[in-house]
Amino acid sequence: MKSSSFRRRLLIEALTVLAADAQKQVTWLVRHAVMTDEVALDFDHAFRMAEVLVAEGQLARGVMVDLQEIDVILSGMSGGENADRWTRDALSTDEGWALARRLARRVLVAELGEWQQPLPEISVLR
Repeated sequence: MKSSSFRRRLLIEALTVLAADAQKQVTWLVRHAVMTDEVALDFDHAFRMAEVLVAEGQLARGVMVDLQEIDVILSGMSGGENADRWTRDALSTDEGWALARRLARRVLVAELGEWQQPLPEISVLR
């Protein structure tokens, strides 16, 4: 079983990528050779652990509203009819991405005192 601190780190890293300026997100996607949806997939994976982190005292309950709103926003952007919202260009033009970014920044400030963090390195298995 993964430790609380490891699960918390995964959530913070996912939020860090989501909170980053659009150009930094694009650079991160290119460097790791992944698609835009990876930002949302990483968040989704980490978000599933949020309630456990709250229960373990590793995450403030007050941030759950913002995390749930991010989940609603990203879920609402899914589906074939929204494919244009998942381009790299959309990261800087789409209102859904902008709102998710603002909420992610707010959570990071609540948890860490500031939102700007180094973007994480990832390993992609192909």
